[in-house]
Amino acid sequence: MRRSPSWWPARLAPHLVFLIPELIMAAGPFVIETVGSSRGRAKFRMPDFFYGGQALIEGVMMRGRTTVAMSVRPASGEIVTYAEPLPRALTSGRWTKTPFMRGIFVLYETLVLGTRMLMRSAAIAAEGEDIQIGRGTMVATMVFSLGFAVVLFFLLPLFLSTFAESAVESDLLANLVEGLIRLVIFIAYIGLIGLMEDIKRVFAYHGAEHKAISANEARRPLTPEEVDRFSTAHTRCGTTFILIVVVISIFFFSLIPRAGVPLPLLFLSRIVLVPVIAAVAYELVRFGASHYGNPVVRAIYAPGLWLQSLTTRPPDRSMLEVSIASLESCLTADREAQAAAAEAAPATPSA
Repeated sequence: MRRSPSWWPARLAPHLVFLIPELIMAAGPFVIETVGSSRGRAKFRMPDFFYGGQALIEGVMMRGRTTVAMSVRPASGEIVTYAEPLPRALTSGRWTKTPFMRGIFVLYETLVLGTRMLMRSAAIAAEGEDIQIGRGTMVATMVFSLGFAVVLFFLLPLFLSTFAESAVESDLLANLVEGLIRLVIFIAYIGLIGLMEDIKRVFAYHGAEHKAISANEARRPLTPEEVDRFSTAHTRCGTTFILIVVVISIFFFSLIPRAGVPLPLLFLSRIVLVPVIAAVAYELVRFGASHYGNPVVRAIYAPGLWLQSLTTRPPDRSMLEVSIASLESCLTADREAQAAAAEAAPATPSA
């Protein structure tokens, strides 16, 4: 029987205030794959499946076609890996393939799975064993963290922009100022949490996650030496996703007049539009991924890659080993699932 850990919440404490933005940064919604070159130009395409990951506390989570795996290295030094099947609704549900709805499901998956895995990794890193996270604890953590993120990234910029609104007397300029303030707060937030020792290690595991996925996409052997050859930056990273959210939020919020509208109603409009903006941003990200061979599209993505210098760190060998273990667990489960499906399929009668 699993005992109740005594001090693992202390390991998680630095993450709680920043949990939701941290999860979104770590788990981006798309992957771009290089498939060859023509006349000296690289060609890109969207892969058939989006292997993705997330940095944890002393570990990495990877999401495969059928399972989600978590590898953590506790103080004892060995790598501990846990895997569990993904909910059916997230693997074969109709809404997961519907444009503008799939982005909501991706974010839901990121928040629910990511929060639970982050809390489990804190316990494993501190206590050396897994725990069961109660539903009440999960809900309370997500509500608090999501509320903090909405206040920090949406309501605070709106409040600060009201001072500019009275000065410029233009809804468009006020919304531009609001978007600029949101971007500044986001960059300052990344810089602030990057000063924490625990978060520095999470960012290094973030880099290890990127390297492992890049190596797998390039069909290279998943060894620490090969994986370490790849960059810590990746076009799939949620840092790019957040940057797109910041930019398109200026357009969406510009559709709502500010003059004469009470501040509480403006606050409500920002909260209500958050999932809409996220869904549209997800589709824009997918569109950009499928057209990444276009130099204009790559130029638009460049700022997101630059920002990743703040959200990733070069990992050491032990971190690469953890990331590889998590990804290999997903790859093994997917191969077994495909083999089982092939065996269960009815044989085609010969002519």
